[in-house]
Amino acid sequence: MFMTSVVVNGACGRMGQAVLKAVQEAKNLTLVGAVDIKAGADTGLLVGLPENHILVETGLASVLKRVKPEVVIDFTRPDSVFDNVMTALSLGVSPVVGTTGLSDEQKKEIERIALEKNTPAFIAPNFAIGAVLLMLLSRQAAKYMPEVEIIELHHDKKLDAPSGTALQTAEMIAQVRKPHTQGNPEEKETLQGARGADYEGMRIHSVRLPGYVAHQEVIFGGVGQTLTIRHDSMNRESFMPGVVLAAQNVRSLRGLTVGLDKLLD
Repeated sequence: MFMTSVVVNGACGRMGQAVLKAVQEAKNLTLVGAVDIKAGADTGLLVGLPENHILVETGLASVLKRVKPEVVIDFTRPDSVFDNVMTALSLGVSPVVGTTGLSDEQKKEIERIALEKNTPAFIAPNFAIGAVLLMLLSRQAAKYMPEVEIIELHHDKKLDAPSGTALQTAEMIAQVRKPHTQGNPEEKETLQGARGADYEGMRIHSVRLPGYVAHQEVIFGGVGQTLTIRHDSMNRESFMPGVVLAAQNVRSLRGLTVGLDKLLD
């Protein structure tokens, strides 16, 4: 069986720990390294399954150079993910990125370097299969009900708002919906931000509270009716089948691929 070697970056975080377990349990992935700026080799921190512990190190570049993996899975921070991706691509390692917050300009640069280095890269704002289906269904519904608002709800430790999932959902809806302003043309916010962020006339609302993991509602309004499409991730394990799928397939792609829907039939 062909095995894909993987390094996990952000290994000490809640998502990183789930990714470690998923990689070690996948039959055709092999974990060869773990990186996190919070813990290095000098701490003796071991992560992963008890029968296959691996030492956490702090230097991404040094680990990639030493173990030479095919893939690095990144669940770190918005302020470091771009540099992490550039480091991986420069060393011929394919990044699979679940960290959100990359700008359009940064994605264009990742695409350029991925093609230049002949090293494919993969980014998904959400690795849950249900969330991908929500996006696809929302795009279909917007053809017939173009008045739409998005509400995304996440845990209070999330750093970026709106979420990458909400942004990708809005982008996919915009493919079939002409930009236009929704609501009363004379409406006035008596408290700034009350109507949420504006994406081509669609409103996006972000909720950040303890107790949530990752949730999203897309609400469509029409004459005498509404349609709500909702997805809920109850735990971080919900993302793992998508993460494994991306790690298994990224090396067969070209340039930059954005969105797990590109890997589904």
